[in-house]
Amino acid sequence: MKLHHLRPLWGLLVGACLLPACHQQYSTESLVVTEAPEQAAAPGETPAPAAAEPPRENRESYAVIHENPFLTAARNPLSTFAIDVDRASYANVRRFLTQDRQLPPPDAVRLEELVNYFPYQYPQPRSGPASLNAEVAACPWNPAHQLVLVGVQGKQVAAESLPPANLVFLIDVSGSMDEPQKLPLLKESLRLLVREALRPQDYVAIVVYAGAAGVVLPPTSGAEPKTILHALDQLQAGGSTAGGAGLRLAYELARQHRRPGSNNRIILATDGDFNVGEQSDADMERLITRERESGVFLSVLGFGAGNLQDSKMELLADQGNGNYAYIDQLQEARRVLVQQFGGTLFTLARDVKVQVEFNPALVREYRLLGYENRLLAAEDFNDDRKDAGELGAGQQVTALYEVVPAGAPPTGNTSVDALKYQTTAPTRTANTGAELLTVKLRYQEPAGGPSQLLSLPVRGVRLGEPIAGASDNLRWAAAVAQFGLLLRRSRYAGTATWASTATLARHTQAPDADGSRREFQQLVQEAAMLAGGREGGPSPTGVLTGPER
Repeated sequence: MKLHHLRPLWGLLVGACLLPACHQQYSTESLVVTEAPEQAAAPGETPAPAAAEPPRENRESYAVIHENPFLTAARNPLSTFAIDVDRASYANVRRFLTQDRQLPPPDAVRLEELVNYFPYQYPQPRSGPASLNAEVAACPWNPAHQLVLVGVQGKQVAAESLPPANLVFLIDVSGSMDEPQKLPLLKESLRLLVREALRPQDYVAIVVYAGAAGVVLPPTSGAEPKTILHALDQLQAGGSTAGGAGLRLAYELARQHRRPGSNNRIILATDGDFNVGEQSDADMERLITRERESGVFLSVLGFGAGNLQDSKMELLADQGNGNYAYIDQLQEARRVLVQQFGGTLFTLARDVKVQVEFNPALVREYRLLGYENRLLAAEDFNDDRKDAGELGAGQQVTALYEVVPAGAPPTGNTSVDALKYQTTAPTRTANTGAELLTVKLRYQEPAGGPSQLLSLPVRGVRLGEPIAGASDNLRWAAAVAQFGLLLRRSRYAGTATWASTATLARHTQAPDADGSRREFQQLVQEAAMLAGGREGGPSPTGVLTGPER
């Protein structure tokens, strides 16, 4: 296979020349390969049956996901989405499999969040805030199709070079938080942040809410960890929930102590039972949006089970230009609050959008895996007024497309008649005939201003190259996506099986410093066992509805 790289041009940073090597990879940068024991019954005595524990009411809520369909490239050549992808779904799926010992509900499985949970080996940008990368190989669950990886790499920034952080922790101490995996885990998580990530120039304040809201710690320097830890130690759960009052108080505190050039952010930590009080959800969203424009962002940390309002928590973080993470264990807290401190708290670029244009001369249909709630209209790409995702320091964004080549059979029957007044026949020009697609990224500087463009043509692709010959990036992303398709019982899972997913994941060689890849392989085995041998998707002969044309 071939390795191709593109260097950015000056000005609008459009992709240029290709350099041959080993994989069908493309980049705007030069990539250097580089339970208690039971008591015994008395003799002759029949053991009494254990009293059944009354089932707890499950109030978890997930937004319904309508999976992206196949689209015809001739009628829908542009695919556009915002990059504000979270990673909460993966940790929540892990909780279902390892703690609850059950398969997650399909709508708790967001493919893009599973894929983006893991780090990939993308080159650092030489200039600007990001590099743009792409790769193509045969799709493992449908070898007649191609799988296209699109990767964005944010510029790494050393921790000592990050601007000061002005953080207000808004902590739910209502009665529902009185469980080991809720407030106690939350407090341990914040202790990690204080001990391992806070710097003297960073300031932390703590606002709590239950029956009422109040400030338990005014803005305090990271140079005073004992003061911050003492305030955390005093937190106890009890009372009802008054989230709206707490949020307004947190914003007021953040505004009062905002410092020029600092990262001003509220971090809401809750089990999800966020009662806005006398205000409606719409009023709360308007408040968050207004404060976002003033430079105070909102991130959300979810804890516990049985009460997780996943859809609301994701919405709050989206409205607040922040991140949504689910903390199921202390190691996840370290990952989010310590290891990814810069990427989750410091913004390199705002309103970052990706647009892929497919060449209908080579592409019959395509399907974006995940990102269903991040889709944008084609015209939104060039509209600098359209809000999109933020790119954090060192942050990566990975997307996968399943592509049906022009010579392959369509995925279904034609759903609309041929157009009468215009032709839809693809045209091929000398300059673009060999291009499978072009990936574009548009972003604004954190302070705003006109957007900048980064572009990467993907040309000279040899269709049918096996996934086994692809890079670790593509093979691992494909394994995780296939895992998600099976968990979702997706009609697009094709020939995917738990066994083939495990095999694909094993055949990668990338570093696994934090053990997350090894843990993933264990989750695949756990899911296969819970599924009882039945595969998650439809049978290979299952009928799929045709594409939207």
